[in-house]
Amino acid sequence: MVLPFLLSLLFVLGPAVTQETQDGPYSLTFHSIGISRPEAGFPSFQATGYLNDQAFFHYDHESGKAEPRGPWKQVEGMEDWEEVSKYQKARGDFFLKNLKEVMDYYKDTDFWCVWVHTGNHTMQEKIVCELRNNSYCRAFWMTTYDGQDYIEFNTEIPAWFPRQTKAVFTKVKWETEGSVQRAKDYLEEECPRLLRNYLQYSKTFLDRQDAPSVSITSQVGPGNIRTLKCLAYNFYPGPVSMYWTRAGNAVETDEWGDIVLSEDGNYHSWVTVKVPYSDTGPYFCRVQHSSLAEPLTVLWNEGQESQAAGTA
Repeated sequence: MVLPFLLSLLFVLGPAVTQETQDGPYSLTFHSIGISRPEAGFPSFQATGYLNDQAFFHYDHESGKAEPRGPWKQVEGMEDWEEVSKYQKARGDFFLKNLKEVMDYYKDTDFWCVWVHTGNHTMQEKIVCELRNNSYCRAFWMTTYDGQDYIEFNTEIPAWFPRQTKAVFTKVKWETEGSVQRAKDYLEEECPRLLRNYLQYSKTFLDRQDAPSVSITSQVGPGNIRTLKCLAYNFYPGPVSMYWTRAGNAVETDEWGDIVLSEDGNYHSWVTVKVPYSDTGPYFCRVQHSSLAEPLTVLWNEGQESQAAGTA
């Protein structure tokens, strides 16, 4: 009765208090990882909770503690972290039992297969639910094995949907154990309830609008080609638009950097353009972000580096 037990643990996380929330969407994500042969620094089981894109707690089997992260370290009353630690320890034990069962499904009498499947293996689980205007929006539950989709839950049918041939064994076992209705109830009712409660303590962090700061640098490379780089940093939320212009016209971009979440909970990104060394501009980097009433425009001229900070 492995999966029903895991579900019963998920159902008891968090107090039952609710409060109206608006707008969004807001999401609650639980991401768990199990490793069959843990090494130093890589515990056998760890789990992280996210509100939208922000990690608000982390647990691992080495410490045995679920601890709040980021600004949630200062929040009182959102969770009883000692109780969460107990739940996550129990979940981790059963999660690793599931991993062992999946590994057994892949064992084969063929020598090569036996050798492959006695190595180190990982299983990951991602459970997500979303709210918009205080109403359930969507949810999903996906399990991967060794980096490949293994089995997922379909709330519409409802049923567990195998993504690999061997996952049929898991489907039969879990559905025989009676997990289908509990998984559906958790995704569509309990997870949103928990998210509503967390939002009482978290909307200040999740709804904030931090304007980007922008800096420009230049570097001359082979062939007397100059690379202009525009870096936007310390902004939140993540969506941002960046591009170069010259004489009022957009310039073809060389490279865009990924929009990356930093450890401090803010984002940064960059965009570059390549121009002949003889071209002295002027060039402008334009940054559009939800925190800005109008795009932030930063000038570059030959021989100078520029910086600017937006105001919300």
